[in-house]
Amino acid sequence: MRLTSMILLGGAVAVPASAATVTVTIPQLKVAEYHKPYVAVWLEPTAGGPARTIAVWYDVKKKGNEPGTKWLADLRSWWRKGGRSMALPADGVSGPTRGPGAQTIPLPADLKPGSYVLNVEAARETGGRELVTVPITVPAANAKSSGKAELGTITLSR
Repeated sequence: MRLTSMILLGGAVAVPASAATVTVTIPQLKVAEYHKPYVAVWLEPTAGGPARTIAVWYDVKKKGNEPGTKWLADLRSWWRKGGRSMALPADGVSGPTRGPGAQTIPLPADLKPGSYVLNVEAARETGGRELVTVPITVPAANAKSSGKAELGTITLSR
């Protein structure tokens, strides 16, 4: 899979962690063989520090010689930022892949005030890879950005 785009929303946007949600839109692609994407959503403090995964969607039911976790490394940016050391399934974070449409995730209520980068990465079998980044500041307003292929609109709202 190859990186198809990286979008950066200019300027930081403030968001109250306790009431904020992230909406990730997975577009309906017109392809011969469609597979739901694996998706990881995580926050990184802009001042440095560990990344915090807030959602990872993968084939949680796939067992056997090639479990669904095998392809999580295709979410390359997330994998390098801490995904490889994460014990899965992670309660309240991991879940099954999602089909096309808008999916809502709450930001952690215990998120400390400060500047962060919200990252949303998608990888799809026989498809592409895409990473969308949105700088935010906790607490305060709304933000919006869009992917070009594997991801649609990413909205941060309160």
